Amino acid sequence: MHVEPLNRERRWMERILFFLLAVVIWPFIAVGVVAGWGFLVWMYYLFTGPPGPV
Repeated sequence: MHVEPLNRERRWMERILFFLLAVVIWPFIAVGVVAGWGFLVWMYYLFTGPPGPV
């Protein structure tokens, strides 16, 4: 089985894709998940009241 080494153009594209995922896309997804969870908790407390003894 012969495996060809990656050419320079493909390696460059993989680095750009990694940069795009690691620096641009995943931080937005993380912020969106945390913001969505906070919104769900806020809506839950809006209808059920705050936790703790009344």
